[in-house]
Amino acid sequence: MKLALVVITIAVFYVLHQDWWNWSAARPLAFGFLPVGLWYHALYTIAAALLMAALVRWCWPSGLERDE
Repeated sequence: MKLALVVITIAVFYVLHQDWWNWSAARPLAFGFLPVGLWYHALYTIAAALLMAALVRWCWPSGLERDE
């Protein structure tokens, strides 16, 4: 179950990376100056970083860690 949820989440992020619905939209501007595609990718980058942090925290194999 855990592996399936991880795979589905990564697949959803992979599909959402290509924002085909914003390709032809120059307007509206976020905060009056930021194109919507750039705003989307800024939020996507933050979400992807949080996803990677969660994957490292909960899915990293403990056998790879060495105690020194």
